[in-house]
Amino acid sequence: MTIAQPPTTQPATPVAAPTPAQPAPSQATLSIRVGIGLVGMLLASLLAIVNEQVTALAMNDIRGALSIGHDDGSWLTVLFEAANVTTMIFAPWFGITFTLKRFTIAAVVATMVFGFLCPLAPNLPAFYVLRVLQGIAGGCLPPMLIIVALRYLPPKIKLYGLAGYALTATFGPSIGTPLAALWTEYVSWKMAFWQTVPFGLLSCAAIQYGLPQDPVKLERFASFNWTGVLTGGPAVAMLVMGLLQGDRLDWLNSSFICVTLFGGALLLVVFLINEWYAAVPFFKLQLLYRRNFSHGLSTLVGAVMLLVGVAAIPAQFLAKVHTYRPLQTAPLALLVAIPLLIALPLTAALLNLRRVDSRWIMAFGLSLVATTCFLGSVMTSEWIRENFYWLQSLQIIAQPMVIMAILMGVTTGLPPTEGPFASAMFNTVKSFSAVAATALIDGLGTSREHFHSSMLVDHLGNNALISSQSIDAAHGLGELAHRIHEQAVVLTSADLYRVMGLIAIAVLLLVPVLPVRIYPPWSTTPPSNR
Repeated sequence: MTIAQPPTTQPATPVAAPTPAQPAPSQATLSIRVGIGLVGMLLASLLAIVNEQVTALAMNDIRGALSIGHDDGSWLTVLFEAANVTTMIFAPWFGITFTLKRFTIAAVVATMVFGFLCPLAPNLPAFYVLRVLQGIAGGCLPPMLIIVALRYLPPKIKLYGLAGYALTATFGPSIGTPLAALWTEYVSWKMAFWQTVPFGLLSCAAIQYGLPQDPVKLERFASFNWTGVLTGGPAVAMLVMGLLQGDRLDWLNSSFICVTLFGGALLLVVFLINEWYAAVPFFKLQLLYRRNFSHGLSTLVGAVMLLVGVAAIPAQFLAKVHTYRPLQTAPLALLVAIPLLIALPLTAALLNLRRVDSRWIMAFGLSLVATTCFLGSVMTSEWIRENFYWLQSLQIIAQPMVIMAILMGVTTGLPPTEGPFASAMFNTVKSFSAVAATALIDGLGTSREHFHSSMLVDHLGNNALISSQSIDAAHGLGELAHRIHEQAVVLTSADLYRVMGLIAIAVLLLVPVLPVRIYPPWSTTPPSNR
């Protein structure tokens, strides 16, 4: 019996060994073939973001070409956004079930097909349906990028891969304006939709060649979270529609807005409670126990609002005061977009140094954003595109610092098995925050513009001498009304800049309080420090 014991204990050692050694091969090196697949995933994600931005910016030309009124045309964007944001909740689950490779290629093909068909729609209802379907297909793509980055990138270059994902939050929205200007001014408004085809084919080829093929896991449908779908889907869709149509329908004075906002909020609460207890959730809310993850998501809300605001305020000011079209604002967007291709990898290299604390990189970036906002709040009606160059130049440094630090905090120490949950939560929060930022800028902008217009008219009416002099100098009431409107837009834009500055300060105050010190992914720091 004593001689028989070694054979029973010896097999136990080899059986336990393969478990920790399994992920090592995929993390040790990155083959050229897998690298090509990751580039294809990046192109697919950028394709979705750029398609969203370009069609939104070109919507005036699209409505004009199809003779669609403003109210009916607004639903072309709202329905797309509602479908897009809602899909991001569930896309990672379906990506794992049908495999990342098959699911992503199918989503890219669907985005191309529906995009190609949109300009050919025979009537407005068909156009609505195609926009919803394209929104669903496009919403599947960005979440896949984080999942494959966590799964395939070696620790030494993981931050560089995340810099690629950061392009979807910084470079993608910025490049939308030049592309919208190119298609609408020089080619055709239809290219706002058809641009997806060549880039989609390229990304499909790269993904098909580069990414390994996993087995399909249809058995996961046995534990499908039906309650999450039936509550989370309508909740987010209703909230997005309520926020984006709120300014047009006068917010709570509209019964439609009341139903969508309050009904959506109630369903969202039910959805989150279900996700906490669900056996296979779409959102793993327990991840919020990690201080850096919860800080990353809360900071992401403010950061996306800042990115949207800093880009939208000068564009809206130039359009309203100086009647700029996308072609005239394109140089302002390119000033930020092109240098980001260099700034993002450089920021990743900086954060990849063990001695660099990502919290203070984030704090410095937020300080630059706040500086941009408060400097912009002193704008006058004389400002033109060139006056915004020096303000937007600060974003070349600030945006990569903020976004990369957030991504590092959210993903460091996160195992690939939790990647789908993190991706669903991160991308949904990011996209929903962009919708909330748009609603904030539109709603607050309209309110402040009415306020400033009323104050200017009251001030002018209470001073008869000023009124008569102004009318004589302006050669008529029409010109005077134009000048009042112009000044109201200037004051409103300055107010919006101040609001964005306050958001930047609020997010900045979280940095020394909530997150803990983290180290680059290649570091051997104990998990307790993360």
